Amino acid sequence: MESYGEKLKLAREAKKLTVETAARDTSITKQYILALESEEETVFPGEPYIVGFLKNYSDYLGIDSGELIRLYHSKQLQESPVPAELLLKEKPKFLIPLIVVLSCAAVVGLSCFLYFGVFKVPQLREEKAKVIAETTRTHQYQFDGTTQNVRLYKGDQILLPQESGSNIVLTVAETLSALSILTPAGTQVIDLSEERALDVDGDGDSEIILYVSDVSPTDASRGAEVRMLAKSAADGDGLAGGASSSELRPDDIPVMSGDAKLPVLVEDTRAYPFTLNISFRGQCLFRFRSDNKDVIEDYYHSGDVINVTSNNRFRLWASNISTVKIQVIAGLSTKDLETGTAGAVSVEDVKWIRDPKNGLYRLVVDELD
Repeated sequence: MESYGEKLKLAREAKKLTVETAARDTSITKQYILALESEEETVFPGEPYIVGFLKNYSDYLGIDSGELIRLYHSKQLQESPVPAELLLKEKPKFLIPLIVVLSCAAVVGLSCFLYFGVFKVPQLREEKAKVIAETTRTHQYQFDGTTQNVRLYKGDQILLPQESGSNIVLTVAETLSALSILTPAGTQVIDLSEERALDVDGDGDSEIILYVSDVSPTDASRGAEVRMLAKSAADGDGLAGGASSSELRPDDIPVMSGDAKLPVLVEDTRAYPFTLNISFRGQCLFRFRSDNKDVIEDYYHSGDVINVTSNNRFRLWASNISTVKIQVIAGLSTKDLETGTAGAVSVEDVKWIRDPKNGLYRLVVDELD
């Protein structure tokens, strides 16, 4: 029988994660993670804990939690002891064939019930086949000049209409770590949180602007979340609340004061939109403001996740900062923000500033009183 513990361990090692890292990210203690991987069920207070931790840990590792829970229940069925009275009492010989027949019938019946009724294997296979067919089927998106948000997969096409009535075809070549687009003018590679104006016919004018808001560094099958818009729309509203391109105007960026000694996340020759991935490990009153947009406030719980893209400034307030994990994604860099102690209230700015001495732009963290 397949081992759910071995599956968990192999999945974690394949992702090059330590037990400590997995425990920190899932809020499951190291003791219980090791118990799951070694199938030591006696460590847990009860079966609900095992099933709950199995689901959370397998979801975190990106494997089918339903399959692992089924393996666990199957193991429990196989390890259930034979009743003592059956072992002690000598059964009449004429009953043995009857017991064998009834047992076989029961096993067949139970198997059919589990297969079709409980686990719904045919239905799950059909649903999985539909998902695979949907993600592998080539989609074509007709760009009509209006802003569109789409998730693109390898092989998908964007059709740009021409005055002649024909279309210029842009084809997705890859969605791993970055979005790679095949165009008549060559291949364009657009990184996470990057905006790119594409001149696909070489006439000197861009026909479409693409902004990548989500792309996986490890799983190409997830595709890439992309916003498509015309240049005129970008000049008006921008992608994230003010900027019309991935490079902000120098006047939009405050100049660094001479005595500023702020933690630097990224330093570059230009400023561009950055994304914050915020996950919660416990209860927290969290408030934030991206650029000059309205303040958003909510009470978050363990497991909640929010993603926000800002052009030049992101301000956060947290009532219990130790329960919050914040990653800042800017260009090709991903940085973790340091958090305070349990119960600490924190107010911080993540923003671009410009060094007047060398003209470089720095994405910094400014801790406010």
